[in-house]
Amino acid sequence: MSITRTLSARLHAAGHHLAARGTRRAERGDVPGWVLITLMTAGLVTALWVVAKDQLLTMFQSALSSVSG
Repeated sequence: MSITRTLSARLHAAGHHLAARGTRRAERGDVPGWVLITLMTAGLVTALWVVAKDQLLTMFQSALSSVSG
C-alpha cells in the first residue's frame, strides 16, 4: 500500500511540476505582446501630438483657465 501511495504522490508531484512549468512558459511568451502594445500606444500618442499639437495646447490652456477662474 505504501508503494501505491508513493507512486501516486510522485505522479501528482510530477504533474504539478509540469503544469507550473507550462504556466511559466505561457506568461513568459506574453511579454512581447505587452511590449508591442506599449510601443504602439507611444506611437499613436506621438502621431496625435504631431498632428493636433496646437488644438491640444489650446484645449489644455482653456481647461486650466476655466478651473483657476
